[in-house]
Amino acid sequence: MPLPLSHGHARWTVRLAITVLLTGTALVGATAVAAAEPPLRMDTYVEDRADALGADQLARVRTSVDQFYADQQVRLWVVYVRDFEGLPPETWTGRTASMSGFGAHDLLLAVATEDRSYSIEGQLPRGVSDSELDNLLTRRVEPALRDGRWADAGIAAADGLDSAMRGGGVSGRLLLIIGLVIASVVGGLMLYSRKRRRDRAKAELATARQLDPENATALAALPLAALHARSREVLVEIDNAVRTSHEELELATGEFGATATTPFTVALDRAKAAAAKAFSIRQRLDDEIPETLEEQRSLLVDLIGTVGRADRELDAQVAEFDALRNLLINAPDRLDGLTRDLIDLTGRVPASEAELTRLTAAQPASVLAPIHDNVAMAHERIAFAEQNIDAGRSALTRPVGEQGGAVAAIRAAESAIGQARTLLDAVDNAAITIQQSRDGLPAVLDELRRDIASATELSAFGGTELAAATAAARAALDKATATADTDPLTAFHDSITADGDLDRALAAATDRKLAAEDLRRRLDRALSDARSRVGAAADYITTRRGGIDAEARTRLSEAQRHLDDAQRLSASDPTRALTHAHAAADLGGRAVRAAQASVRAWERSQAPSGSAQAGAVLGGILIEGMLRGATTGSRRSGSGGWGAGSYGGSTGSRRISRGGRF
Repeated sequence: MPLPLSHGHARWTVRLAITVLLTGTALVGATAVAAAEPPLRMDTYVEDRADALGADQLARVRTSVDQFYADQQVRLWVVYVRDFEGLPPETWTGRTASMSGFGAHDLLLAVATEDRSYSIEGQLPRGVSDSELDNLLTRRVEPALRDGRWADAGIAAADGLDSAMRGGGVSGRLLLIIGLVIASVVGGLMLYSRKRRRDRAKAELATARQLDPENATALAALPLAALHARSREVLVEIDNAVRTSHEELELATGEFGATATTPFTVALDRAKAAAAKAFSIRQRLDDEIPETLEEQRSLLVDLIGTVGRADRELDAQVAEFDALRNLLINAPDRLDGLTRDLIDLTGRVPASEAELTRLTAAQPASVLAPIHDNVAMAHERIAFAEQNIDAGRSALTRPVGEQGGAVAAIRAAESAIGQARTLLDAVDNAAITIQQSRDGLPAVLDELRRDIASATELSAFGGTELAAATAAARAALDKATATADTDPLTAFHDSITADGDLDRALAAATDRKLAAEDLRRRLDRALSDARSRVGAAADYITTRRGGIDAEARTRLSEAQRHLDDAQRLSASDPTRALTHAHAAADLGGRAVRAAQASVRAWERSQAPSGSAQAGAVLGGILIEGMLRGATTGSRRSGSGGWGAGSYGGSTGSRRISRGGRF
């Protein structure tokens, strides 16, 4: 009888749609033509619509499927039909899975005995590697199908997956332990102990990666070091996923309208809110106020669980999003549009290059640090987009069913063009931002002088707080006056910060509040400063996210949170809004500095290249690991390649394709 349904949580939401067609042998003898078998709703775990199994064979397949569920709580459904009604195997199995309401723990193996083809649909079970799956299909399932041993093929699939999940990773750790023992004999006890600690940390981190992020009990049992390391990993993963999803969603909204994309917008907004909460927790753990070990553990478990839920929120929309953005439908028109965008961007480069040269001659290096390499990076993104447009056109010349490479090429080109546009916009807008600071600086300095004069009159009442704020304000005034022409951005920021501190000290000394109009002017300037610094940090991280770690992203997330609070409170509570605006500006600057340090570290770790692909990797356009598709159009991609990201969580892009004829 069928196994009971289970709704356990999956650690990796990795969509598996295995549909590669392999060459098979011809049927011996004539075969009667049967009625086509349309996609169906599965009612039992093993169905024989082709009359291919005897009663005892049917029982054997069901026993293996039942044992697989008992061992792993993964449901394998097996159906034998005569043909796939003329549909591609992946389409037939996809529709059957959808009609059957399959979820994260369901796999469907469909065999067409007369078409001599098969397909397997579902999510790659945790613990089963890419190579193990290939080995199972090519060495056990396909040989049984070629020989007409239909029952043996289903049994091999169930038993092979069961064995892979039970044995995943144990042998590697055992070999590592043996290697450590040998190293201890050769290298001495000290080296052995040190290596053992490192290996234990790696193993603990690997265990953390395998756990369901919402399994709070299992996570709480891990060492704190593993939880800290995993928290930083998931923050980078979800931040990249949110940023890539945002870029894809903007394109989809422009094509199909806000109404059609509402479910994806809602899912992305929830993921953004969850990611912001997670970054806030990381900021709390990183600040100067220490937490107890138990408080750290509780916060880390909450952080990882929050990110896991955000990840799944995005992944739940992947299928519908991909269906909406079926890029192959009008791929030629899309490629033509991308070519026009590329021509427009290429035409902008000389002017942006000249503007950057002018700014470099007029401004100190510190002012232009966030954009000094923007034009060079825009060149790289443009070159990468051009390569992918060519690759997309080449993929469209292939036979129908082999044009999937065009999808990845279009996505990569869209993302590269979007980043190139952002990079050039930042250069073109830099002069405006600098001029705004330059124009607003005299009024800020005048107000700072007036506040210093007021503080001098109230020195007898202000105590040490007013004395310290006055001294800091005088120092800031002297520095800003000296650097107003050469570094107006920093002078503007430092003056506003010093004036804010002095205002608070004056208010405490005189027991009065700032006038609403006076406070509004200060708040407007502080908000302008905060938006500029947070925006610069966001642009920098977005266009270099492939080389930026969790620290810079955490600071940026906190800066954005403070900026949002400042804008929200600007009308109802301007005093608190001003505090949030100053915090946002400070954290935005810290985010840029941390991001620059991270990029420098990333660049030192890379082989000298300067290629467009290296720039795409730094920009986060190409993502390492399992891919939804490849720019080459290949039907199989290894687990160590690079590919373009798309809408979805950090695990949603590990979809792969295999399968076969027999």
